[in-house]
Amino acid sequence: MFICTTKSPEETALLAEKAGTRIREGTVLCLTGDLGAGKTLFARHIAKVLGVETEVTSPTFSLMNVYEGFCPILHFDLYRLNSEEELDDIGFYEYVDEPEGIVIIEWADKFLDDLPEEYVMVNFSRNENNDDNERHITFSCVGEKDADFLKELEKIC
Repeated sequence: MFICTTKSPEETALLAEKAGTRIREGTVLCLTGDLGAGKTLFARHIAKVLGVETEVTSPTFSLMNVYEGFCPILHFDLYRLNSEEELDDIGFYEYVDEPEGIVIIEWADKFLDDLPEEYVMVNFSRNENNDDNERHITFSCVGEKDADFLKELEKIC
């Protein structure tokens, strides 16, 4: 586990782009944090670096967006879901258990017991000093599959 601090949305976007250059197909990124903490911004800039040319938006109402870049990117937003049955209804498990491409899940902490066995957790928190732009971004790895990816990210932070 390690923490990066960014001082602006632009720095958060740059961190996401650097992560995007190192991420591997099959990685599941689970993004957590309050509303407006930077989850969608992070997802948008990972997708950009992976060749997505369309606008990446939070799939709050559609629940999942699929983007085509150098590999498929599946972007979930679990904010509006309330039960495991709803995850099943949208085919969540089929997409995340053996992912093709990259999976990005916003509000993953709502369903921790339903996440795959291995994933990268990325938590966004605001600075306690009332700096609206500063973020503490905590990266951790569940399982060993993505340990090398996390080590590479730590080097760039």
